[in-house]
Amino acid sequence: MSTGAPTADPPGQQLDRRAVTAALLAGRDDLLVVAGLGAPNWDVTAVGDHPLTFPLWGAMGGAAMVGLGLALAQPDKRVLVVTGDGEQLMGLTAVSTIGAAAPRNLGIAVLDNEHYGETGMQPTATGSGVDLAAVAAACGFAATAMVRSADGDASMAHAVDLLRRGPGPSLVVFKVSAETPPQVVPPRDGVHLVERFRSALGLAD
Repeated sequence: MSTGAPTADPPGQQLDRRAVTAALLAGRDDLLVVAGLGAPNWDVTAVGDHPLTFPLWGAMGGAAMVGLGLALAQPDKRVLVVTGDGEQLMGLTAVSTIGAAAPRNLGIAVLDNEHYGETGMQPTATGSGVDLAAVAAACGFAATAMVRSADGDASMAHAVDLLRRGPGPSLVVFKVSAETPPQVVPPRDGVHLVERFRSALGLAD
C-alpha cells in the first residue's frame, strides 16, 4: 500500500478488478453498497446481486454523493461506494463535500484502470499522475491509500479492513487492469431497485 505519487504499473501487473471487488464484499452482512455507473456496477453484480446493493444506471459522478446521503441517513450502518476513476474524477466536488461532512461510516473504493471504460477506453487523468487518494487526503478524509498488485496480500487485506471497518470517511484507490471482463448486469428497473433497497433496510413505504 502506498501514499506517494502514483507511477504507471508495467502491463499485465495491475490488480484484477473482479478479485478486488470480491475481497471488498466478502462476508458483507448488512453492508450498504452503492455500485457506480458502468464497470463497477458489473463487478459488484458479478460477486452476487444483493438487496442492500444500490446500482447506478446513470448519473455519472453521483455514486460518492449517494453514498454520503446513505451514510448520513443510516449512521449505524457501514456504507461502501464502489466506483471508477472516470466517475470519481467527474465528481471531484463530492470529495470535498464528503471531507467536510466527515461521515465516519463511509468508505469509497475507486477501481482505477486509468480509462473511461464505458465510452471507448479514452485515458483518464489518473494515468497522467492525478492521485485521487491524495485529493481525498487534502480534503480531510480520515484515511486514504493506493493499492497496487506489487503491494501484496497484506496490503490488500489492510485496505479492505480500512474501507469496511476503519474510521471514515476513507478512500482507497485500487490500480486495476484495463481489461474488460464480461458484463454481469443487475436489474434495470429503477423503481424495483429503490423499493428493494428500502425494504431490505426495513423502511416503511
